[in-house]
Amino acid sequence: MSANNKAKGLFITGTDTGVGKTLVAAALTKMLVDKGVQVGVMKPAETGVNQPEQLGLDGNLLKWAAQNQQTDDSICPYRLRAPLAPSVAASKERIRIAYSRLVEQAKNTINEYDFTIIEGAGGLMVPLAGGFLMADYARAVGLPLVVVCRPNLGTINHTLLTLFSARNLDLPVAGYLINNMPSEQTVAEETVAHSLASLTTDELLGVLNQATGNAQEKVTQLAEQISRLKTYSLLARHLPPFFSC
Repeated sequence: MSANNKAKGLFITGTDTGVGKTLVAAALTKMLVDKGVQVGVMKPAETGVNQPEQLGLDGNLLKWAAQNQQTDDSICPYRLRAPLAPSVAASKERIRIAYSRLVEQAKNTINEYDFTIIEGAGGLMVPLAGGFLMADYARAVGLPLVVVCRPNLGTINHTLLTLFSARNLDLPVAGYLINNMPSEQTVAEETVAHSLASLTTDELLGVLNQATGNAQEKVTQLAEQISRLKTYSLLARHLPPFFSC
């Protein structure tokens, strides 16, 4: 599947844990919802959830951004206590993650909504269920990837490895976003956008500045930033036409 084929959603992945995937996923969702698009959201599994009978922090943020009638279980089917990779946390808690159920749920959400944002857990090589990686799930779902990366030292290696893996696994890539750029930058941070752009043929969708406040405030700021990116046209190729502007 080519990233140029119009899809009804995006799959948000990251180069590592803690790079801001959920914030970016929620910001993209909020931006579209604010423009009149009905957006479905999903995170197949969230770990580090203290009360698994409820949505975790990531699931709740996606739910807040989407403002739709999805059930908690359709947003995040598996909530696990241990802050580990999903398959490891599930094994520890003696829970079986039904991979086929996750694929079916994603496809149902894609069919039901104008556009769907799916956020993975960790990066592409994170074990999700049994012998399935997050990359396998992304392939089964079939949505183009948006790779979220950090701006600081080490990110060139992590980002290129992620993009290289996606290419070799025949996963469609919409592009990558550099997130959480600080106002006072190191040399590594100042040069990362140019370095990555010169080393890969994948699209640099933009550089997002560090947001402040609580999670919802950060999402609101990032949604505004995304809509004003100089490179927004590259991202817009993969977004639905807005019902209202």
